[in-house]
Amino acid sequence: MADYHDDLRLAHVLADAADAATMDRFQALDLKVETKPDMTPVSEADKAAEELIRGQLQRARPRDAILGEEYGVQGTGPRRWVVDPIDGTKNYVRGVPVWATLIALMEAGETGFQPVVGVVSAPALGRRWWAAKGLGAYTGRSLASATRIGVSKVGRLEDASFAYSSLTGWEERGRLDGFLDLSRAVWRTRAYGDFWPYMMVAEGSVDICAEPELSLWDMAAVAIVVQEAGGTYTGLDGRHGPHSGNAAASNGLLHGELLSYLGG
Repeated sequence: MADYHDDLRLAHVLADAADAATMDRFQALDLKVETKPDMTPVSEADKAAEELIRGQLQRARPRDAILGEEYGVQGTGPRRWVVDPIDGTKNYVRGVPVWATLIALMEAGETGFQPVVGVVSAPALGRRWWAAKGLGAYTGRSLASATRIGVSKVGRLEDASFAYSSLTGWEERGRLDGFLDLSRAVWRTRAYGDFWPYMMVAEGSVDICAEPELSLWDMAAVAIVVQEAGGTYTGLDGRHGPHSGNAAASNGLLHGELLSYLGG
């Protein structure tokens, strides 16, 4: 099995640098925010964090490719770093602390590119989660201060906690009926949003979560954390990994039922 310890250490170094840059501008009164062509916001902090990560990767891993939300693809090859400098920009620009930098390493294999390292760093929450293929999933402030995490053992939908981001995406894609049916079938629902529900699935405080539309940079890092925590991460079509343009994550025990309501 490949050894990803060095890549994981590098991902933490990148996250440390991004945390410093994003926290420096969080809740700044003069924060500059623009609107992208898809009408989503991007702040100066998004761009600065991605530029910082790209610069360090070019020095530390010059042969690896990079895919980032703000600046696209750079390079080719069997290893690709995937970066979302601020997942939860709408929260970030409004001063809500639920946002994170997502950093993943993906490697080419028999089933295409799959994540092998992921770090999810949410400095305003004081939280960080990470995983590497075959090494398990952890949470803590650093590699030296880590607690291994695992998914829940909840096996009945009526006992399950279901997390999501919003209703509108499901409605826009004609999936609202299934979503509402699922929300009625479970014990509890909460709209935590963005990266956080997946981390809650990984550490066992939430049992299932799903989103109807996502990009690869939203999913690569969270997917490997969920998987290494013993959970299941697929698209709504059941396809393994972060490649379907949407996501369903669970403790594994409830995945079939989750897809039966939201899949297709």
